[in-house]
Amino acid sequence: MEKINVMTAPKTSTFQMRINPEVKSSLEQMYANCGMTLTDAINVFFQQSMNAGGLPFIVTQSSKEALRDQAIAKLMHEIQAGRDSVKSESDWITEDEMLARYGIK
Repeated sequence: MEKINVMTAPKTSTFQMRINPEVKSSLEQMYANCGMTLTDAINVFFQQSMNAGGLPFIVTQSSKEALRDQAIAKLMHEIQAGRDSVKSESDWITEDEMLARYGIK
């Protein structure tokens, strides 16, 4: 699928939603302080969602644990990739061999 830039793509469709007027006013003020309109902010959210392939943040009752699990899974993947990148056991060197190779005492 072709990458779409939400901010520069032609705007030929409309999107409507209902929102509490006080919430809308607060959000408009908050985003105005950042130099954006509410529409700009929603477009940024949509772009980030497209970049992430889903919500651009984790939505759970325990986001801390979800982030931890996600980080551990990524770390384990990277460790396995490192192990897989070594052609054989003979490619490994000891710490002493590494220090000697680079002249570190």
